[in-house]
Amino acid sequence: MIIAARRTPIGTRGRALARLRVEELSAPVIRAALADAEAATGTPVTVADVLLGNCMGPGGNPARIAALAAGLGPGIPGGTVDRQCGSGLAAILDAVAAIRAGDERVRVAGGVESASTAPQRSLEGVPYDRAPFTPDGFADPDMTRAAEDLAAHDGIPRARQDAHAARSHARARAALAAGRFRSELVPIGRLDVDDAIGGAEPLLPRLSPLFPGGTLTAGTATRVSDGAAALVVAPAGTAPGLAVRASAIVGCDPALPGIGAAPAVQSALRAAGADVPDVAAFEIVEAFAAQSLAVLDRLGIAGDDPRVCADGGALALGHPWGASGAVAVVRLFSRLMREGAPAGTLGVAAASVGGGLGIAAVVEVVR
Repeated sequence: MIIAARRTPIGTRGRALARLRVEELSAPVIRAALADAEAATGTPVTVADVLLGNCMGPGGNPARIAALAAGLGPGIPGGTVDRQCGSGLAAILDAVAAIRAGDERVRVAGGVESASTAPQRSLEGVPYDRAPFTPDGFADPDMTRAAEDLAAHDGIPRARQDAHAARSHARARAALAAGRFRSELVPIGRLDVDDAIGGAEPLLPRLSPLFPGGTLTAGTATRVSDGAAALVVAPAGTAPGLAVRASAIVGCDPALPGIGAAPAVQSALRAAGADVPDVAAFEIVEAFAAQSLAVLDRLGIAGDDPRVCADGGALALGHPWGASGAVAVVRLFSRLMREGAPAGTLGVAAASVGGGLGIAAVVEVVR
């Protein structure tokens, strides 16, 4: 179960966090999460491993580097997980699986991404932005193109996407004003709040489409970002927290990867013996408004449902790829544990993933 959860403020690529390497982002949140865990248990916490999701480098096993940078000592290993935008959540589920398999030692799990310092890649001297998501013979759209294609496939109009993005920003501004992010954040340098939160709503209808004749705009696509999240995963009974009741990782059509979260959520809920109406809080990574709406439509959830990203999602907060799945779980921890949800309350974290994957986890409040 998850007994502590922290994250950095999310910084837009090239801004306040631009000069920080992945270990400089992740080490402070690892230390903060462990301090919270020790406060919750009343005893020192011994860490068996550090597992972090990361997508774009720099390589060299960032989780191990972060463990050393956090001061955990050379005897603590580290492992880096790459399931693209689902990496942070996948790292958490790997930590849960290790404990369930019988190794009942505490793990730190989460994710980190520094889009600002990610290395330039090249093949035979030719630069490229990303490695292929699929082999030859399969569709391999980048996620922006895939979101545009999904909007067309599902008939999701521009106005509906704009409204979804505006709602995300409005909810995030309200949460910021109410101080609901404060207890989960670890300030980094001069950044103490997510820097993408702002008054974007008036601009949304005026933005040009990213593709000729399309509906997707810069306002309905999340910002590429830097950030990190760390959670402490421990055996049941260690302290109050979120028990991971079920999870699922699924594949879907690589041409429409944005739908992946929907079958993952459905599979995880079936495994938990629950259904959509039983869930009090959803955190579904909002990489694009069209993607979020397509997932919600498949789950039978209204786009304005207050259970979904109640304090704003990635459209307002930003999207540090390898960390975003872990950020979703940090948000659930705040919404359910820090805000006093009763024992037995269910939450869901989920993400759609490039290449045609979906990942989801069902958590339950344990007091």
